[in-house]
Amino acid sequence: MTIRIGISGWRYEGWRGVFYPKGLAQARELEFASRAVDTIEINGSHYSLQTIGSYRAWYEATPPGFVFAVKGPRYLTHMLRFRDEKALPALANFFASGVLALQEKLGPFLWQFPPNFSFKAERLERFLAMLPRTTDEARKLAGQHDGRVKQPWFEPTRKRRLRHAIEIRHASFCTPEFPALLRKHRVALVVSDAVADWPYVEDVTADFVYLRLHGTETLYGGAYSDRALDRWADRLRAWGGGGEPDDAKRISPIKARKAGRRDVYCYFGI
Repeated sequence: MTIRIGISGWRYEGWRGVFYPKGLAQARELEFASRAVDTIEINGSHYSLQTIGSYRAWYEATPPGFVFAVKGPRYLTHMLRFRDEKALPALANFFASGVLALQEKLGPFLWQFPPNFSFKAERLERFLAMLPRTTDEARKLAGQHDGRVKQPWFEPTRKRRLRHAIEIRHASFCTPEFPALLRKHRVALVVSDAVADWPYVEDVTADFVYLRLHGTETLYGGAYSDRALDRWADRLRAWGGGGEPDDAKRISPIKARKAGRRDVYCYFGI
């Protein structure tokens, strides 16, 4: 069991002179942040294809044992929505962009669905079936990239298993068919705590648990009290120990199968 607690991104103007020391060069902010937490979400990959140069620089800036979670491209989740023949090339481009250069520091991929994206079983199943489960599968998929990737990189690395997590923001996903599909494909359902009108669910659907804590007063704003943090710590320990909280809020009436241990990734987005 490994419980990792980190942050959603590291480039924030309001952190300079507060979290980051005054005068710290922006180019060294990841280096600083990665010594304070042991995992960080990469947000830039959600908005545009990153480059092999960026992934290599991020790898070098962080210490041994550090892990990145990588947000999947919104071009696929928010624009294409897996609906046409462009979906597979878009996924191939993502894996050809250099993300595999993170090597052993590559953690889960986060696929964030928009608030107006509703549950359609066939569409979701197509997407889940496309996701590579190992670095070898990702390399094979990356070979189908198109000209949008200017410097493709998917050279052989040590074979590793890949993890995927999905964050939902539409109530139509609150049907038992949804967590059943995730379990079938061994994809995690993100526990997303926010003041926004998003579903809050805690079904365990993979061999790891992924949490995003978005704030207590406004979306991405409002600190968690010590009491709230103690409550979250208890829940993380329950999941990490292979069980689940006694009051877990699940979509499915089926409890998660008891596991020996689980990895847990928890990110604060405030």
